[in-house]
Amino acid sequence: MMRTSFNDGWQARPKVNPFAELSGTKVPFRPVTLPHDAMIGRERAAPGAEVTMEGGAGAYFPGGTYEYRKSFFVAEEQRGKRILFEFEGVYRDAVVFVNGDYAGQRPFGYSQFFVDADRFLRFGEDNEIRVEARTHQDSRWYTGAGIYRDTWMLVGEVVRISPEGVRVTTPDIDGERAVVEVATRVENDSIAIRTVDVVTEIRDADGSVVASDVSKVTVLPGEPATVRQRLYVHAPLLWSPDSPALYTATVNLGDLDAETVTFGIRSLSLDPVHGLRINGATVKLRGACVHHDNGVLGAATFARAEERRVRLLKEAGFNAIRMSHNPMSKAMLDACDRLGMLVVDEAFDVWTSGKSEFDYSLSFPEWWERDIEAMVSKDFNHPSVIFYSIGNEIPETGSPLGAAWGRKLAEKVRSSDGTRYVTNAVNGMLAVMSELGKLRRQSEEKAADAGESKGAGEEKGINTLMADAGDMMNAISASGLVTEKTAESFAVLDVAGMNYAEARYALDRDLFPNRIILGTETFPTRIDGNWRLVGQHGHVIGDFTWTGWDYLGEVGIGRPQYLTPDAPRPSHTAPYPYLVAGCGDLDITGHRRPASYYREIVFGLRTQPYVAVRRPEHHGRTYAGTPWAWSDTLASWTWPGFEGSPVTVEVYGDADEVELLVNGRSLGRRPVGEDHRFRTGFDTTYEPGELLAVAYRDGTETGRHTLRSATGPVRLRAEADRTVVTTDGGDLAYVTLTLTDADGTLHTAADRPVSLEVSGAGVLLGFGSADPASEERFDATERRTYEGRVLAVLRPTGPGEILLTATAPECERIEILVSVK
Repeated sequence: MMRTSFNDGWQARPKVNPFAELSGTKVPFRPVTLPHDAMIGRERAAPGAEVTMEGGAGAYFPGGTYEYRKSFFVAEEQRGKRILFEFEGVYRDAVVFVNGDYAGQRPFGYSQFFVDADRFLRFGEDNEIRVEARTHQDSRWYTGAGIYRDTWMLVGEVVRISPEGVRVTTPDIDGERAVVEVATRVENDSIAIRTVDVVTEIRDADGSVVASDVSKVTVLPGEPATVRQRLYVHAPLLWSPDSPALYTATVNLGDLDAETVTFGIRSLSLDPVHGLRINGATVKLRGACVHHDNGVLGAATFARAEERRVRLLKEAGFNAIRMSHNPMSKAMLDACDRLGMLVVDEAFDVWTSGKSEFDYSLSFPEWWERDIEAMVSKDFNHPSVIFYSIGNEIPETGSPLGAAWGRKLAEKVRSSDGTRYVTNAVNGMLAVMSELGKLRRQSEEKAADAGESKGAGEEKGINTLMADAGDMMNAISASGLVTEKTAESFAVLDVAGMNYAEARYALDRDLFPNRIILGTETFPTRIDGNWRLVGQHGHVIGDFTWTGWDYLGEVGIGRPQYLTPDAPRPSHTAPYPYLVAGCGDLDITGHRRPASYYREIVFGLRTQPYVAVRRPEHHGRTYAGTPWAWSDTLASWTWPGFEGSPVTVEVYGDADEVELLVNGRSLGRRPVGEDHRFRTGFDTTYEPGELLAVAYRDGTETGRHTLRSATGPVRLRAEADRTVVTTDGGDLAYVTLTLTDADGTLHTAADRPVSLEVSGAGVLLGFGSADPASEERFDATERRTYEGRVLAVLRPTGPGEILLTATAPECERIEILVSVK
């Protein structure tokens, strides 16, 4: 079918009760271009405000119901054709009307769906499509709202290839050739039997035809037919994370229809000795969990935004993404294919047991099969996808009925796609939450056997478990109770996904010798120990940190906290105006934090040391972050007002020892490397100048890292990630604005407002910083820098040039041009 972007010409507004409209309430529509997040432009407020807010889970944005509409002309010549509308994602409870008539709906906010529209259309005149979406206390993180992914209009003949109807597999690969099987689903909505030629060509990246085939297919009215063609590609280039070679398969249905899909040739295998093998080589997954929002853009899913995230994550050392906790966008899948990023695509965060007041559990029993089918249909041709995850931290997994549900989901996936593996991210503690009393009694019995009094054993157990939330989850997950209760839920899977349960890795090698484990969610502070376990055990195939990229909502779980008499222990949720979780290796603008460089060192991908400085204003206080929180550090040696004050410097490195020098004066050498958790610390006093760390192995320098103090007048600088963008495909330009000194050293302690003007062939799509608790809006033209940085995102509107002009107090005005082709 012919696909045409349907993103332009929309209008949107908060939905108005029709009776309120009759009484005079007017809420005007405003023009929008899709993808669009209707929530990100709303005013946030603290709980208890007049408008019902989503709370800390939703970053204190309000819920609501939103209405979109679009007028479009349908030519008389299209009468008799099949016309569909494709929505890649509408959050949430989407209802679609065409010319006022109900045409379709989708409760799940992350599934693509199609609306069969031709029966509702008026040919030779204007038509109207209207979409309603609603969200309210239905998620544990910021979801956004509205038509946040791309939309398409599909037009085809009555005999045609089904949408998502071309599926490619590579069942047999050797050094000489690869068997490529192309299965094409052909539909016939006419009243006649039709026989047509199916011509399939496979092309390499240069566009050269490397294999072809011609088949005939007879399609009966109303009975779709599947054509299977086996083609042979000689000397195939294999897809892998290090060499993501891609091919295309173009299927022509005579002169009736054509479809082109992109695919890769690669093999997968699993066993508890070699773990995961891609094309015969063992691959350990260096994984990042990510949510779906795009920071300053909210949930709006632009192709360039998705590609940028994948590229920056890969540059930071990750080779795999777990989409948490919903199916990944098509744009991100395309980027993962091109850039060589492996994917665990996840279906659901809830099944039948809800986690929020009005979440998808209310629709799951009726819709889960269709949503599994939609995810698999979307993913099938993407070589980057190697696992389907059927859930995340599902409480039911600890019960027999929950295991039965897991079996149904896993078998549904396998019946739709038998070429990939199935996992489920199980949290052992949540799986037995209702039976923790039994676990406590077991602890007391062990204490009694050890000769301790009942009270002493109970107190010791509680203190041990509550000393650290991570220790508590691990201790419970490694218990006999969890072993018993989750055995069937793990048995229905190809790979046992485990959240915060690394204590089971060695244990299960003996208890379940055929079990293969994936650390589907782990604490960032424990990556050194976790990665050692991944390396030691063949049956443990990787680690996925929470999270690779910071996100909106679930506010403050990774924020720095310090104990006070009023706050004797860290809290989970931060108060308003906190906006972000604060636990990503990269912040919401894509800037790498110290934890990211530490992880790169642990992965063995960085030989240079890395220096991070704890904020001197908190020196001497007792730090008490959650297990998701990194140390309160910044890669800066610019701390005006703290001259002569004590400061702690952290140095990360994979070496025998590291030396720290302040303005050329050595503070000595200290051991670092794996036996010392790849880190050490130096106490000194702050004096502006140069801070230098030098790493040594066997007495020989292996690398160095330098921080310099910013001096003199502050300058405003702007740098675009690309100077040329295009008008199609969801392209964007990202412009980073920084405050520096004359030498280009970032000034992290001179934050000030930056004002923007955008003119020419583009608009300002989003503008913001990584400030975790700002009340500023992302659709404003003035934003304050945070730690010397702020990010602007430009969307092209047509060919020409986009001119961005930026000003800041006590800084010279600057301009930057981006060409649009």
